[in-house]
This record gives sequence, C-alpha cells and structure tokens, in this order.
Amino acid sequence: MNCIISLDGTIESDEVIELYAANDWSSASKPTELMSALRGSHSLVTARADGRLIGLVNAISDGSLVVYFPHMLVHPSWHRRGIGRQLMNAMLERYGGFHQLMLTADGDAVRFYEAMGFSRAGRTVPMWIYSGTDH
Repeated sequence: MNCIISLDGTIESDEVIELYAANDWSSASKPTELMSALRGSHSLVTARADGRLIGLVNAISDGSLVVYFPHMLVHPSWHRRGIGRQLMNAMLERYGGFHQLMLTADGDAVRFYEAMGFSRAGRTVPMWIYSGTDH
C-alpha cells in the first residue's frame, strides 16, 4: 500500500484523535485544543494511505529564522516503513534554510531525529510546564 504525503494539511477531528490515541498521546483527550493547535500551525504535513490519516507533522514558526516541530507521529501499524522520514523530509525541505530548527525528542525518537540530521542542543536543558501524562 502506498502512502501519500500532502502539504495541504487537511484534517478532520475524528481521524486526528484516532491517530493520537493510537500513539497514547495525552493531547487526544483535548480534541478541541488539539485541532485548534494543529489548524493554527505555520504548516502541517499529513500522510495518508487509502485516504486514511496515518501520520502528521506540524511546525510553529516566525516564518523567517526559527521553526519548532512540536508534533510528529505515525500510526503504530505504519511504524518502520519510512513514513516519519518522509514527513520530516517535507518539513526540512520547507524550512531547511532557516537559522534554527528545533524539536523535543525522547525515547527511541532521539535516534530517529539524529539520523535526520538533528543534534543535541549544546548544553541547553529542555524545560517545561506540562499538563500531560505521557512522558
């Protein structure tokens, strides 16, 4: 089955919630806020197979210098098929000339992002006030 990567970012609430829940992301429990956040992104790239949403990545940016990638997820049944790489490559193509490309990674995602060209941010320490339960 082929996957179609789309830069138009067309999404529906039910399919987004199903994708986030399948990945055990706590933001699935806040559908209104999640949809508002995704639709308000600077850009949103989706992956679909037979019309079904199987992955997405979004970007928050000032449009010139800095971009942050807060969410990148692929449905678990599609893991290890190159979908995440295709999604991130679409973002790197769009923002590759920016001064600073940032994201937060944990667990197995660290190796994935390192393979995509990201590196640890010097001596910086990630910090947050977080209301989720999935980390």
